[in-house]
Amino acid sequence: MVSIPECFSESYAEARAKFCGAAATAGGAIKSWLNPNGLGPNGEKLYLDTARFGAADANRMLVMISSTHGVEGHCGSGAQIAWLRTGGLAKLPKGTGALLVHAINPYGFAWTRRVNEDNVDLNRNFVDHDKAYPKNEGYLALADALLPREWSMEGLAESQRVLDAYAQKHGAFALQGAISGGQHTHPDGVFYGGRKQTWSNRTIRAIAREELARTHRVGVIDYHTGLGPFGHGELICTVPPTAKSFARAKAWYGKEMTSPETGTSTSAVVTGAMTDAFPQELPDAEVTSVAIEYGTYAVPDVLNAVRADNWLHQRGDLASPLGRELKADMKERFFPAGDKWREMVWTRAYQTIGWALKGLAA
Repeated sequence: MVSIPECFSESYAEARAKFCGAAATAGGAIKSWLNPNGLGPNGEKLYLDTARFGAADANRMLVMISSTHGVEGHCGSGAQIAWLRTGGLAKLPKGTGALLVHAINPYGFAWTRRVNEDNVDLNRNFVDHDKAYPKNEGYLALADALLPREWSMEGLAESQRVLDAYAQKHGAFALQGAISGGQHTHPDGVFYGGRKQTWSNRTIRAIAREELARTHRVGVIDYHTGLGPFGHGELICTVPPTAKSFARAKAWYGKEMTSPETGTSTSAVVTGAMTDAFPQELPDAEVTSVAIEYGTYAVPDVLNAVRADNWLHQRGDLASPLGRELKADMKERFFPAGDKWREMVWTRAYQTIGWALKGLAA
């Protein structure tokens, strides 16, 4: 009997060992990609690992990705390992393979951050960097309040006054969008999209070309946490409603699928999502992508943890008591302790994987 909570890990290093072990046991072809831009908190090297299952010329491929937002890798890794340990491979239809991408952002995973080694949010980095970046006037108005000089009662109270005033004028969801929609102007800020392709961006594109070039139908599931009711997995489609892949995703997931652009999602509209890479690199394939967003805590608490973590890495001291306290809070907000949440994660993941495989085979 497989223990689902034991499929989840408390650190990147533990998750990597479990993933590679489970993938090897299941007979996967494992490849590892070293991130050359930094080490983990204990000096460990950081790898993105892939495990491929099925024929080299499989016509249909299920792709599951963990840790686009580093700290959220605790969740996605656990779901990937649970799939491997519970015999997910045996449930693949004939002609369908699977590609598991573990820790696409190993730096963020290891350091309990959403962002990568460049302070870049990967889900805002997949824009065309040769064109003008999307504007975010709201962020410009809030930037100083989002990164206060001191993480103190006085500094936070002043920041909160600015945020409250913005929400009062524009609405709470507009505040969420201004903060989290993405920005390319403040490298030391939150939800920064960067000004060039990151290592993870370049690497996932190379993986797509290398592993999926012969595939005609691709179903992508990207694991996320932090928005929505505790333990509920919202299925978010980030492509425009006019896209052909939007209609396919709707056919696969039905009324369970939400869309930021139609106002049915807990997520703000995001530009530069990681899953955009797949149709760009596989122009001849039919790509259908969805993100599973698992709820944890109230949105203001989650956003506050992100702000605190950013302040800590920009202006604070990781080794201080405050630093340790903020790190522990960051982990809890994106990876709640206890078995119940982890079991809920797998229940929804199992259901979603089933829908994706059915959609791929249709």
